[in-house]
Formats: sequence, C-alpha cells, structure tokens
Amino acid sequence: QVQLVESGGGLVQPGGSLRISCAASGRTFGTTMGWFRQAPGKEREFVAAISRIGGSTYNAYYADSVKGRFTISRDNAKMTVFLQMNSLKPEDTADYYCAAANNGLATNGGTYEYWGQGTQVTVSS
Repeated sequence: QVQLVESGGGLVQPGGSLRISCAASGRTFGTTMGWFRQAPGKEREFVAAISRIGGSTYNAYYADSVKGRFTISRDNAKMTVFLQMNSLKPEDTADYYCAAANNGLATNGGTYEYWGQGTQVTVSS
C-alpha cells in the first residue's frame, strides 16, 4: 500500500513559477510516478511522469501542452516526486494529482494504482 500526499499548490500570476511536491509513504515508492490534472468541467489529463527503466536510469514523459515548461523529478531517498512548473498560463489552472504505478504505460491514467488527494493550482492575475 502506498499513500500519496501532494503539497505546494496555490495562486500564481501568469508567467510565474510554482513547484508542487508529492510525498509517498508505505512499503514502496512506485517505479513510475506521474502527475495528472483536472480543470473544472474537464476530464483528467496526463501532465508528466518519470519511470525507472533500469538501475538508476529514468525516463521522463510530458504532455505536449507542458513540454519545455514543466520538469518532473524524484528523490527516492525521500520518496518524493516534484513538478517544477515555469511560465505558467491560466490554462494550467487545475487540481493536480500525484499517482504511483509499478508497471504499465506512464501516460495512461489507468496504469496507476495509487492516487493522492490533489493540490490546487490557480494561475491568475
């Protein structure tokens, strides 16, 4: 069993930056850790994921809408995954959810076994 707790959300102006975190507790830290978001009235969508592909080698995956602006990283010793968000836009406003999986396609929400409660990010002037 893995518990995930997100933090760091808040209000930021367009063009600003924010880093959100997800702390995991439990028996294991997921091989794949992902971030998804859901805006009001919209479906949940994939944002970013980071997967261990062997040893200490990881691959990162990003949605086209955030590529070049967002960076996902993980600290395995602290069982924490981060999402650094730069050049934020109003359309990035959403609840952001952390998720953990041990196998499967990183960009597919159905892959993930464990989910956090979410942290709200609002981009507005």
